[in-house]
Amino acid sequence: MIMSKELVPNIRFKGFDGEWKESLLNEKLIPSREKNTQEVFSKDDVLSVSGDYGVVNQLKFKGRSFAGVSVAPYGVVHINDVVYTKSPLKKQPYGIIKTNKGVDGIVSTLYAIYSCAKEVYPNFVEDYFNSDERLNSYLRPLVRKGAKNDMKISLEGALAGMVRFPEYEEQKMISSFFEVLAKEIMSVQTKLDKLYALKKTMLVKMFPQGDAIVPEIRLKGFNGEWSDSTLGHCFDERRQRDSTGELLSVTIADGVIRFSESGRTDNSSSDKSNYKKVEINDIAYNSMRMWQGACGRSLYSGIVSPAYTVLTPRSNTDSLFFAYLFKNPYLLHQFRIHSQGLTSDTWNLRFPAFSKIKIRKPHVNEQIAIGRYFQTLDKQLHLYEQKLSKLKNLKSAFLKNMFV
Repeated sequence: MIMSKELVPNIRFKGFDGEWKESLLNEKLIPSREKNTQEVFSKDDVLSVSGDYGVVNQLKFKGRSFAGVSVAPYGVVHINDVVYTKSPLKKQPYGIIKTNKGVDGIVSTLYAIYSCAKEVYPNFVEDYFNSDERLNSYLRPLVRKGAKNDMKISLEGALAGMVRFPEYEEQKMISSFFEVLAKEIMSVQTKLDKLYALKKTMLVKMFPQGDAIVPEIRLKGFNGEWSDSTLGHCFDERRQRDSTGELLSVTIADGVIRFSESGRTDNSSSDKSNYKKVEINDIAYNSMRMWQGACGRSLYSGIVSPAYTVLTPRSNTDSLFFAYLFKNPYLLHQFRIHSQGLTSDTWNLRFPAFSKIKIRKPHVNEQIAIGRYFQTLDKQLHLYEQKLSKLKNLKSAFLKNMFV
């Protein structure tokens, strides 16, 4: 639990002063033993607790109900009730505490349910425990782990720890602030999800599939059939060696990046005399992971491990277009079936086999237009990813500094 000499937060809304009050949580929450004995609620009303989304309807959130044969023993959860689940998560090994902000429903007997005392604003309880550090510090002394790593803690036992709450109006103000922040995060996340879905769709529909000679979706101003070719007619293998260039890495998510920006420990050989040279606009790919999309167009001059294959584009070949074509599911399948090796751990796609793979490609002008379309889409994705990251970091900072 975050400690301070005075029981006041570092950041506070104007108009509030005085210390927060320290008390046992059992003075703030009241155990609920209401059961679904009359089966007023059905399996469609079963709720779950999610670390990211709080109390959610199991059917709507997970697509199915995981309820047992009978839901009569299940506990009834009303709006504004607080729910503690003993199911451990990676960052919350002692379970999570959330407030039901949705509709009435039921939860399995593994959950503990509480109503709030009169002086407690229900959403504040969730906000208080939204800090992993504060949540884990609170629950750690109260929970005993069983032989099967199950958590031993009673309905009342979960309330035996100390908490620090302000007065009701300040609780409400803090929760209102986090509600606005949560809506902004959700809005950005929704836009980001839609962009990811759009890119996934376009990576299929903007390239001919199977025996098709034109794509399903085409940029305005282009027509005519795409021509048959092989990858060997589009690229040569760059075989130059260089031991002095900047070390690059090839990733599935981000393509070719500077190794210094990868966040990984440099385990490369000190003798780089056999490393392969990469020039700007080359495509480098991981020979053992090409079937998973481990490739990208390089924005840098540098060197890569001998385990990689480096492609240099021929005339009328736009490497940006091909960098996206190489993420198309149909072509990824071609990379897999042309890879050599007995198992997925040993599959390897060397240039001789790569060069024989048949493709369809448009005129270079359309290649350039398609490449720029996806490049623009990626820039939008990057901007929303940055915005989402900043908002989440902001939330973490406020969760740390607006509580004691």
